[in-house]
Amino acid sequence: MENILICDDDKEILNSIEIYLEEEGFNVLKAYDGFSALEILRNDRIHLAVLDIMMPDMDGYRLVKELRKFSAIPVIFLSAKSEDSDKILGLNVGADDYMTKPFNPLELVARIKSGLRRYMSLGCETDNENIYSSGGLVIDDNSKECFVYGENIKLTRIEYNILYLLMKNKGKVYSIDQIYENIWNEELARCDNTIAVHIRHIREKIEVNPKDPKFLKVVWGVGYKIEDEALPCT
Repeated sequence: MENILICDDDKEILNSIEIYLEEEGFNVLKAYDGFSALEILRNDRIHLAVLDIMMPDMDGYRLVKELRKFSAIPVIFLSAKSEDSDKILGLNVGADDYMTKPFNPLELVARIKSGLRRYMSLGCETDNENIYSSGGLVIDDNSKECFVYGENIKLTRIEYNILYLLMKNKGKVYSIDQIYENIWNEELARCDNTIAVHIRHIREKIEVNPKDPKFLKVVWGVGYKIEDEALPCT
């Protein structure tokens, strides 16, 4: 079941869209302002977002700019602005489609389905090969880069290789010996704390609070893993 985020400060519009989408079998998440929508986009698996442009605190333009730092999901803008210049601006900042208010809910549903088809057939399956994500953590093995909520994180070669191993195998627990053998291709000396040191450095770079890590978890007495947190392709 696809998760659709709809964000608008008009609750009546949100509730109306929600009814139509749920009738089509979609799971709907709602937000009433840009900051709340961004939090959902960072932490939940969203397949497509329908966003109002004129919202308090963070407008739709700024929201999409932030979203595009870590995700390529389809975005449909809703707006009372109907000028061609407004539509062009919306598409240029990163939206995939633009509908003016008032709109036909059935047409919106059709556009959502179309956007999802394009994304699933082209975006996730081909364009993002060798890109792995968990929450706001993304590792791109094509460019050998790591991002946390859109920010490029500088890792050493060994740090990158350890994180890549864990990201590529999300949810799988690797012992210290297994990590060492995969990275160095040799057995670990029992007195060697190399892995623990590198894990600490990685956490200091990717975690908001290294003492309460969100991404890189320890399984006591077993090893380490990256949380298997399913998200859209990024």
